[in-house]
Amino acid sequence: MSSILNWQLGKDNRKPRPDSVVSTRYWHKLEDGRLQCDLCPRECKLREGQQGLCFVRARVDNEIVLTTYGRSSGFCIDPIEKKPLNHFLPGTPVLSFGTAGCNLACKFCQNWDMSKSREMRTLADSASPELLADAAVELKCRSIAFTYNDPVIFHEYAIDVASAAREKGVNSVAVTAGYICPEPRIEFFDHMDAANVDLKGFTERFYHKICGAHLAHVLDTLLYLKHETSVWFEITTLLIPGENDSSDEIEKMSLWIAENLGTDIPLHFSAFHPDYRMMDKPPTPPSTLSNARNIARANGLKFVYTGNVHDSDGGSTWCPSCDALLIERDWYKLGRWHLDAQGCCQSCGQCIAGIFEASPGDWGPKRQAVRLSR
Repeated sequence: MSSILNWQLGKDNRKPRPDSVVSTRYWHKLEDGRLQCDLCPRECKLREGQQGLCFVRARVDNEIVLTTYGRSSGFCIDPIEKKPLNHFLPGTPVLSFGTAGCNLACKFCQNWDMSKSREMRTLADSASPELLADAAVELKCRSIAFTYNDPVIFHEYAIDVASAAREKGVNSVAVTAGYICPEPRIEFFDHMDAANVDLKGFTERFYHKICGAHLAHVLDTLLYLKHETSVWFEITTLLIPGENDSSDEIEKMSLWIAENLGTDIPLHFSAFHPDYRMMDKPPTPPSTLSNARNIARANGLKFVYTGNVHDSDGGSTWCPSCDALLIERDWYKLGRWHLDAQGCCQSCGQCIAGIFEASPGDWGPKRQAVRLSR
C-alpha cells in the first residue's frame, strides 16, 4: 500500500460528530424481560449489559443500541473492482471503510482482524456521515463502500452515510453477506446503489457448520434485491477446497442463480487462502476456479469471473453474443475497452447489463490509505 493520504476538511461549522452510542429500532421485549434484536436472523436475546454476537449492538438502559456509530477501523481508496464489482462504474475509485464485528461466524474469514475484533481500539478513526460524503467528493471518489466487515450490523450509521452521500451525488456500495431480516432489509437497501453479496456456499451444512448461519435467509435477500429493488448487485463465492467447491454444488448454485435471478447477474469465484480458523486448508487451485467458471457459464450465466488469482481471461468481460473482448482486466487494472457510450458491444451491438459510462475511470489498481480529519 502506498503512503497514507491526509485529507482535512476546510472550514467546518457543523455540529461535532454524534456520540458513538445511538438508539436503534429493530428490537422488541420478550416475556422473560430479555430484549430480542430483530436486525438479523440471529435474533440475539439480551439482558442488560449484554452484547449481541455481532459485538456492536448491545442492551444499554433497557434498549438495543449501536455502540460504534461514527467509528471506523480505517479509510482507504480502492478500485471498485476490488469489492468486487465489475459492472458498476468500472475503473472508478471508491472510498472504503469498515467498523468492527460481524453477525456471521465464518471460520475462514479473510478480514478477521476487523470483523472478529472485540477491541474498541480497532475503531481508532471517526467520521460523521457529512464528513465522509464531503471527503468522497473532494477525493474524487464516485462511491463510498461499506466493506471489510458487514454493514448490516452498523445499519444506522451506513444508512446515514448513504443519505449524506446521495445528497452529494456519491453512490453507496454495500459489501454484505445478506444476513438481514425483511423489515430492516427494505430500509437498508433503499439507500444503496450497488451491492456485492457473499454467497458463502450452496448447502445448509456449509452455512451451519462453517458460518454459523442459514442459507435460506441469504437466498431471500438475493431474491429481494432482484425482484423488489433497483440496486445493481453482483455475487461472490469464495471456493474452499473440500468444503464448497464440488462440481455438484457449483452446478446447483449456478442453476439456481440462472432460474431465480437471471443470467445477467455477474458471479465471482474467488480463491481462498488459509486464514483465521481454517489454516489447515490449502489455497484454492486455479483449476478449481476455472472449473467452476466453466460450469456456471454452461448453465447460462453470461458473466462469470475468477478472483484472487492472476487470470486475465477469467477476470475480463466478454460479449455473451459474439464473444468479443469488452473489458480487459489484469487483477484490478483495466486494459482494452470495447463498450460504446450506451454500454453495448462495439462489435455486435449487444447491450451489457450493468452501470457503465462512455469511458472507464482511470483510478487503476492502486490502493490508497486515507486519514480523515476536520
